[in-house]
Amino acid sequence: MEQKNHTMAKEFIFQGYPSSQNAQLALFIVLLHVYMLTIVSNILIILSVKADPQLHVPMYFFLSHFSFVEICYTSTTAPKMLFDLLRKHKTISVAGCLIQFYFFASFGVTEDFLLSTMALDRYLAICRPLHYSTMMTHTVCKQLVATSYVISFLTILIPVICMSNLSFCFPNGINHFFCDFAPLLKLSCTDPTISGLIFMITGCMSIFFCSFMILVSYTFIIITVLKIPSTRGRRKAFSTCGSHLMVVIIFYGTLIFIYVRPTSTDSFSFDKVVSAFYVILVPLLNPLIYSLRNKEMKQAMHRALQPWIRLRKK
Repeated sequence: MEQKNHTMAKEFIFQGYPSSQNAQLALFIVLLHVYMLTIVSNILIILSVKADPQLHVPMYFFLSHFSFVEICYTSTTAPKMLFDLLRKHKTISVAGCLIQFYFFASFGVTEDFLLSTMALDRYLAICRPLHYSTMMTHTVCKQLVATSYVISFLTILIPVICMSNLSFCFPNGINHFFCDFAPLLKLSCTDPTISGLIFMITGCMSIFFCSFMILVSYTFIIITVLKIPSTRGRRKAFSTCGSHLMVVIIFYGTLIFIYVRPTSTDSFSFDKVVSAFYVILVPLLNPLIYSLRNKEMKQAMHRALQPWIRLRKK
């Protein structure tokens, strides 16, 4: 690959923001409110699960960790995006950009593994109810969560190490809001083929494994539920995994739209908006889905908010 410039870039400039200051201010206000709601709603889920004994079961244990990962995931990009909207020079160092991408991607893959773990939990609860309590013990739950974190962070470490060996030259503008894989590769003035291939292989393997687990789990769940004779029994069984299934559809639907479908130069501006939606708004939708569609969670959140409500009345 030909060198773009012999001068090595020490920092990148984000160029994905609107040119108008008024538009940037409006975007800042919207994103700030969404980000704060995302943090508060996910923290509320974590506190509700921790405080309510009725929620001390595997499903909500996994959900609390999923909410924690959502907070970490959106916090790897949102604060920097908000900060850049208020300043003229929207720069980030090369090392800082690689670190941001590492944590952004690692937490994203962790979400994927946790979703597959939650699907496995629903499979055991519905298809193997007599063995559920002995198979899905608290120790097993902690091991599954720990494995999700370790595998995810080790998986992303490999392509990031390869990217750190690339040279980045001028022009050093990233046409995006944050450091993502494809925009970074475009700035490399050394051949990024190996880095791109490694990222594609590791990413596809992770996504394929997790999506395969989810697909198999729900195939057996649907087969088992359809064998239940009563309509009420089938509805009750489906209700225990309905929220998880909605989150899975949103997660993979947005992921496929951004990273799998063919993109063109004309649609790149729209893709950036979808990316912002993916990293900030989707983590807000997940706690809303679980709280609005789950009676136990709504009751637990209401009990968790009671002290604050009584304090406000005083």
